[in-house]
Amino acid sequence: MSKTRQKPGSEDPGTANGRDEFWRLMTRYLPAIGLLPAIVLAGYVMGYGLDYLFSTTFLRLVFMILGVVSGVVQLIRILGGDAK
Repeated sequence: MSKTRQKPGSEDPGTANGRDEFWRLMTRYLPAIGLLPAIVLAGYVMGYGLDYLFSTTFLRLVFMILGVVSGVVQLIRILGGDAK
């Protein structure tokens, strides 16, 4: 029987190398998974505080949208750095 050679990093997920690769990728991308909700929540909280301070009702929406935009920009920076 002839065995075909596999590319490095394409090991079977059941092997030790495959599990190590899984955890390496998890540690790299886990911050990216929690980044967007955390930034949106931070923007909402800042907007809520400013709404309370200035007695307005629209700033929480503005800051939540700014949070979404900044979260997407950071996500592109994190994931775009892996393409190099």
